[in-house]
Amino acid sequence: MNPDFSGQVAVITGGAGGIGRALGRALEAAGAKVLAADLAGQDIFPCDVADPAAIAALADHAWDRFGRVDLLINNAGIGGGGKPLPDMPLADARRIMEVNFWGVWHGCATFAPRLAVQDHPSAIYNVASENALFCAVKRSAAYIASKHAVLGLTESLREDLPPHVHAGTIIPGWVGTEINPAAIRDLAMDADRFAAIVLPQIAARERFVVSHAYNPVRMHERIAALDEAYARHAPRYPGDDEYDVRSFIARQRARQG
Repeated sequence: MNPDFSGQVAVITGGAGGIGRALGRALEAAGAKVLAADLAGQDIFPCDVADPAAIAALADHAWDRFGRVDLLINNAGIGGGGKPLPDMPLADARRIMEVNFWGVWHGCATFAPRLAVQDHPSAIYNVASENALFCAVKRSAAYIASKHAVLGLTESLREDLPPHVHAGTIIPGWVGTEINPAAIRDLAMDADRFAAIVLPQIAARERFVVSHAYNPVRMHERIAALDEAYARHAPRYPGDDEYDVRSFIARQRARQG
């Protein structure tokens, strides 16, 4: 069944191309009103996500124009790499983090309080990457770190929001966007195909929105190594939740309640 976003308003950063543009087209086809933001582009609200004031202006424009927002997709991101970490210019690494991580942070910090005071369900989706689960490409430390950070941010944000505001992470695999070198871009998954896969998951308010079937193979390579390390050096034992933070908090609350 095709998802129905009729009557909903979606705001998408990085909406001028790639995944953002494809999601915008898919959402409009599903009935949504879409406000796309990017540095530049036709029918684009100008916005540098690394600038908190620009994100605030985007939010003001969204509510002034539509009176509501139902879906925020923090999608804007840049690539970067090709050099080992010690050879990466610090300014380049900082710019990647400013856009890929702090841009998502600014979007969440600005929109979440406004979504919380609305009287209807809404959602924030942050676009991470398969590189939030494993290292897909060598010599990409800043990019990979930024995407790991987006995943962690979103998981924490989920616990800070009221029940009617959902937060989830979109985890693309290799999609043909401007981040890829032009010579291999057409070999990746088409962005419109990606949008068609993930849009029903967004409509269903999934916690993790996924697309590339082979990703778990790489993900479990890391998980298997972690499992082996714990099995050898920190094996389970009766009562081993004594130092588990969540278990400790639950016990404290039980004693107080």
